[in-house]
Amino acid sequence: MVMNEVVVVIGAGSIGQAIARRVSAGKHVVLADLRQSNADAAAAVMTDAGFEVSAATVDVSSRESIHALVETSTAFGDITGVIHAAGVSPSQASPEAILHVDLYGTAVLLEEFGDVIARAGAGVVIASQSGHRLESLTAEQDAALATTPADELLALPMLQPDQVTDPLRAYQLAKRANSLRVMAEAVRWGKRGARINTISPGIIITPLARDELTGPRGEGYRRMIEFSPAGRAGTPDEVGNVGALLMGPDGAFITGSDFLMDGGVTASYFFGELAPH
Repeated sequence: MVMNEVVVVIGAGSIGQAIARRVSAGKHVVLADLRQSNADAAAAVMTDAGFEVSAATVDVSSRESIHALVETSTAFGDITGVIHAAGVSPSQASPEAILHVDLYGTAVLLEEFGDVIARAGAGVVIASQSGHRLESLTAEQDAALATTPADELLALPMLQPDQVTDPLRAYQLAKRANSLRVMAEAVRWGKRGARINTISPGIIITPLARDELTGPRGEGYRRMIEFSPAGRAGTPDEVGNVGALLMGPDGAFITGSDFLMDGGVTASYFFGELAPH
């Protein structure tokens, strides 16, 4: 019996789907989202495009839920791809929720899927430009975010409620932690012959980004676009192109890396019109 190769997509949004379309031909896609209706809708779109897809639910703030997704996915075959594109934004959630979903949840996903990823498999975690605009942390803080066991992460002193009171700061810390965590996990995934990287997108036009652009931080987001070297927002397909490189044979020498693709917003933040005064 020939086992399927399985690509697991966590987060049924535009970016996860864009990457999956480029790397999942001939493989079984398990598409998971917090809401079954979102997973079903995305699965229907991909099925109509010729992919073999199963829809599932997952709560990335829960180890039990993530482990159940691993069990569901391995029943279809060998997991050769993991695309983690689920998360909440600063306009959507409290600092506590952001740290539970975006920081703790990503750490658990890397641990759980790192235990089963197949040889020559690859994963991509969607981080954010925001992680690049957080001030430098100490070497000890970087190491703690990268290597503290996931179930102990939220007890770190730097992540306590009196230290993280703003949703944006929680988001920046979570996304910085994602790239650090992936760097550390690349060592462990490498022992299985697999690779893992992060992509840190800027403003990509998705339903979530539209919420941000019209929300309380909208003026700042519009300013980022106006004063970025690219002068525009990005598209999910552009992130999909980078994801395909990182997960495919052309990216076979790339692991433990973070790819910032923000149209130059971060460059402008440090050296251009967006620089804080």
